[in-house]
Order: sequence, then C-alpha cells, then structure tokens
Amino acid sequence: MQSYASRLNHPDMSTPLRIESGELTAAEIIDALREGRRVVVEAELLGGTHEVALRHDGEVYYCDTPTTLHKHADAEGMIGCIERMGYAREE
Repeated sequence: MQSYASRLNHPDMSTPLRIESGELTAAEIIDALREGRRVVVEAELLGGTHEVALRHDGEVYYCDTPTTLHKHADAEGMIGCIERMGYAREE
C-alpha cells in the first residue's frame, strides 16, 4: 500500500483518497479535505464493511454514510464526528 504522503500528493486531486478506518489521524484527514481531496473511508458499519465519503466544499464539511448525510460547519465539528465514528487513528 502507498504511504499517506504519496497518496495525498497524488497529482489528480479529483481522485478520492481511499483509506481504512484508523489508517490516518483526524488531522491528516482534515488536511486532505482542506486541500480539496475527497476521502473515502472503508468502515465497519451496520454489521458489514461500507464506504463513507468525507468532503469539504470550502465552507461545509460533509460525512456521507450509507444511511445519512451529516454536515459540519467547521473543522472542529468534523474532527469530532471522525473521532466518534472511529474513522481516524488516535494521535
């Protein structure tokens, strides 16, 4: 598997950064979102493995799960969600 740094610096920013839950810290995920990357997290949810899409449009942070779309007004709210849901590794 490629390192986080090499995947984050991929020349095609339209390509999502695909990670597994716990692979990156919340700060690393937020950094990728702020740089315009969409982050797709493979997570254990609802008794199975699902993909969760995280993105930032420059103003609002979005967390699109198999059941709902969460919105967060700031990075702190998004970090809280990422940590509560177990998408990030502890720093």
